[in-house]
Amino acid sequence: MLADLSPVPAIRKAALRINQMTSERRTLRLVKECHRLLSVRAEANSPAIAQNIIAELDALTESEQDALFYALAHEFSPDPQVVLSAAQTYAATPTANALAALTQVAEPARQELFRRLNRAPGGTAALVRLRRQLLRRLNKNSEWQSVEADLLHLLSSWFNPGFLEMRRVDWNSPAHLLEQIIQHEAVHAIDGWDDLRRRLQPDRRCFAFFHAQLANVPLIFVEVALVPTMPDAIAPLIDKNSEITAAKQFRVAAFYSISNCEPGLRGVSLGNFLIKRVAEELKRELPQLKTFCTLSPVPGFMYWLTHVDAALAYEGLKPATRKRLVEALADLRKATDGELSTLSRDATLKSLDKDAKEALLALASAYLIHESPRAGGDPVARFHLDNGAKLERINALANLSSQGLKQSAGLMVNYLYDLDRVEQAHEDFVKGTVTHARGVGSLM
Repeated sequence: MLADLSPVPAIRKAALRINQMTSERRTLRLVKECHRLLSVRAEANSPAIAQNIIAELDALTESEQDALFYALAHEFSPDPQVVLSAAQTYAATPTANALAALTQVAEPARQELFRRLNRAPGGTAALVRLRRQLLRRLNKNSEWQSVEADLLHLLSSWFNPGFLEMRRVDWNSPAHLLEQIIQHEAVHAIDGWDDLRRRLQPDRRCFAFFHAQLANVPLIFVEVALVPTMPDAIAPLIDKNSEITAAKQFRVAAFYSISNCEPGLRGVSLGNFLIKRVAEELKRELPQLKTFCTLSPVPGFMYWLTHVDAALAYEGLKPATRKRLVEALADLRKATDGELSTLSRDATLKSLDKDAKEALLALASAYLIHESPRAGGDPVARFHLDNGAKLERINALANLSSQGLKQSAGLMVNYLYDLDRVEQAHEDFVKGTVTHARGVGSLM
């Protein structure tokens, strides 16, 4: 066979090498500009330099972003020896000046870099987008964790709820805002404009947080149903053909969906403040409202159920209760022929006998009360319980959507927000205790 003497492969190889060299030079130039932005000599020109850096950030390829993150982690970190020396000085002489000196040398230079970038027009949005890219690949690049910690620290300060504006979203809101609500709804998908219109009728509310630097972009939004009684199923709340409830019947505000719109703000506390602000706003607007609750999914339940240890050994659990839970797990396995995963099917759930249905609720109660305080507990439960809510009720066959079945075996939960008791419930949860209704505890 004759060798391929065509020059095309060689040309392609050379072109790739040229592109690689160009990419490396672009990243090196950008890093150099970052150092320049931090220099005292360039301080007078910092707005222009910051503007150029921000423009470059959005133009970077993935490999160039990787190189930038590497540089931020290694070239903009404190000098260990300088920090050690300052720490020893403070330990020997714990004065205010020594502490200030230690604080100054211990702070990574990249924090000041991010602050200076943030002062430029479009800087805040650029840094949020930068963190979005960082989070996408952080699991494979643990050395970037220091960069992520600094970005999270600064964004948590800049997006403090005190700096945010809460607005009600209604059918008269700008079209681009309504489109974003449809796009970012993460819990119960919105099926077009008719569906959205129903969710914005007089017996529904939608509120969102906005930031001055991202003025037309909702950061997070919550949807609320105003109903006569605490809801036990999601379908009636999101039925676009349902009748509108008269205002005189409003007694309960049920938070049924909360969605983050900006992945770059993951981990920044927004939702807990939004729910409380909305509850206070609704209480002022509609004094007849007596109950503020959620109708929430249990996204970690099915995974836990199919991997649960048969011992179900929780600290402080009475032997008699543990025995009942072990029996409940055995009953459920018997009812599903040993295939607990089939509980993610509508037909299986509806065919369960009385004992199996009670067993499912007993295990769900154990999961929410005893697993929630643990780091790997249900994320939705941890969010609401840490926010000071009370575990009020577990509802069977409450969400028969494919996702509701797959994640939660159709279960949904009402978390109750008693605005006079949220602080105590929060403190109890931090100490490892889930505030729950007697009826939930009795399920075990």
